[in-house]
Amino acid sequence: MTKTVLLTDYAWPDDSIERGVIESAGLRLVSGPAAPSNVSDIDALIAAHQPHGIMTCWAEVSAHAIQSSLPLEIVARLGVGLDNIAVQAATDRGVWVTNVPDYCVEEVSDHALGFILSWTRGLNHFDREVRAGHWNPASAKLKRLANLTCGIVGFGRIGRLTARKLSAFGCRLLAYDPFPGAAHPGVEPMDLDGLMRNSDIVVVHAPLVAATKHLINRERLALMRPGGLLINVSRGAVVDTAAVMEALRSGRLSAVGLDVLESEPQVPDELRSSPGAMLTPHVAFSSDASLEELRRRAAEEVVRVLSGQAPREGRNQPAHRR
Repeated sequence: MTKTVLLTDYAWPDDSIERGVIESAGLRLVSGPAAPSNVSDIDALIAAHQPHGIMTCWAEVSAHAIQSSLPLEIVARLGVGLDNIAVQAATDRGVWVTNVPDYCVEEVSDHALGFILSWTRGLNHFDREVRAGHWNPASAKLKRLANLTCGIVGFGRIGRLTARKLSAFGCRLLAYDPFPGAAHPGVEPMDLDGLMRNSDIVVVHAPLVAATKHLINRERLALMRPGGLLINVSRGAVVDTAAVMEALRSGRLSAVGLDVLESEPQVPDELRSSPGAMLTPHVAFSSDASLEELRRRAAEEVVRVLSGQAPREGRNQPAHRR
């Protein structure tokens, strides 16, 4: 019997890379709609096709869905975070959960730097001004990055690379991580409140888990130096959107760079109209190279598991299958 793999959704034009890897291994690929469906529709899709493997981008793979597919062996995330997968349910069922943890390290750190340089050099502001017919260089209130302090919240792969890139600009670097690793040259480890107090720029690279929801909240934003910049290129719910809008109104923040939002794809009107808000549609991970790598490696993990091997990027320790 040919094993079936279900691709729940995908954030690119087609499923050609996934299909090539899956079908060349003698497996059958069934693709759902490109845009992620709601939970009940995904549950129904999985129950109907009884896949041996599930690949998901944004769509939620619920505990019910995992229980309903009897032959299921792996749920592979086309991405890094696992907040849209019922990992414990998979573990209890003896199902592997995998991700691709390092495919977009370069891209996300570049995106954070892009926000920083746009703010220090006024790129977004002056682009709007010139297009509106205003040529007023005397109005510039720009900043020398080398004179600023940048705090990095979440010091894993991406946070460390962001620090390495920022070090070329000569700014002071602080880092907070609940699980600190080896010392990083030129970066001062600090508790989160201390980092917020001492930073002109705060870059959030933290994953979304129960302990990090609204990690950056009203109280912590109030600790920042007035007129600072907050960047979130991790998950929307790590930052309290209402608190951010309040901080922009009060001037505690002069600007934000947000690639992710709690409410995405809906954007609050106040953020859309704020001159200090730099907004991108959850694309920090994306480049021609990163997407090819992501799609190929996620599909290869599925092939590996369905051929009886252990995955290279298993994120759980599944119970023995009964």
